[in-house]
Amino acid sequence: MATRILLFIVTNLAVLFVATLVLSLLGLPTHLHDEHGINFTALLVFAAILGFGGSFVSLALSKSLAKMFMRVKVIDRPSNETEQWLTHAVGQLARQAGIQTPEVGIYESPDMNAFATGARRNHALVAVSSGLLQSMRREEVEAVLAHEVSHCANGDMITLTLLQGVLNTFVIFLSRIIGFVVDKVVFRNERGIGIGYWLSVIAAQILLGILASIVVAAFSRYREFKADHGAARLVGPRPMIGALEALGRARGQVAMPESLRSFGIRGGRGRGISALWMTHPPLEARIDRLRQLGS
Repeated sequence: MATRILLFIVTNLAVLFVATLVLSLLGLPTHLHDEHGINFTALLVFAAILGFGGSFVSLALSKSLAKMFMRVKVIDRPSNETEQWLTHAVGQLARQAGIQTPEVGIYESPDMNAFATGARRNHALVAVSSGLLQSMRREEVEAVLAHEVSHCANGDMITLTLLQGVLNTFVIFLSRIIGFVVDKVVFRNERGIGIGYWLSVIAAQILLGILASIVVAAFSRYREFKADHGAARLVGPRPMIGALEALGRARGQVAMPESLRSFGIRGGRGRGISALWMTHPPLEARIDRLRQLGS
């Protein structure tokens, strides 16, 4: 937990530094309000740089952070038959999908899971848990690998980053407008910006950020269906259905950290309103879609 918090702080400090530097180099005003009210141009530029900057920094670090958090052992030279089969399978699937072979890794966990991440479709990482390798049949493991390779081929990571950048921009932009209005109308501050502005910005940014995460989760669920279909094209619907059924039987095992759960094949579970924040569709819905595809 301490490492995650430290990385979060360092990343945000870096983004703020870069944003301030870019604004200065462009000669744009770094203040958000002029004497007549809100300087919308400066605010929008500021919000866009912070919003997209944060997303792209996270994307650039995604592979390194995933390796660190999950303690992934990247297979440079296979040391046993399982590793040899795994690297060969990923390489073959990547060629079928028309991308360069991703890095392949294994991480120790009883959880049956796998994930793909990386800044570019041709420079990705596909990692599987030891629990998945031990608990699934080879054809099911291959289907999971095909699912992850499909994520890479579809460019899901960069698309998700762009979406998050747009949403971040609007969250930052709108929260500061709300803060300005509250500071002037509610707190009746007539000189500069006061404590009402900062308190309102923090509250609005949290609320808008929660709402924005619903959009991100919805797109994540869509990309899971798409990756399932991509896997079905590569290895056939039946092995993918078998893999999802095996994941369903394994519910209740230790899960991935929340920060990486949206990258995994299994995801979490949600009920009621919490389902809006699910990054993965229910396994039953995914299996139904694949059965329809195979019929």
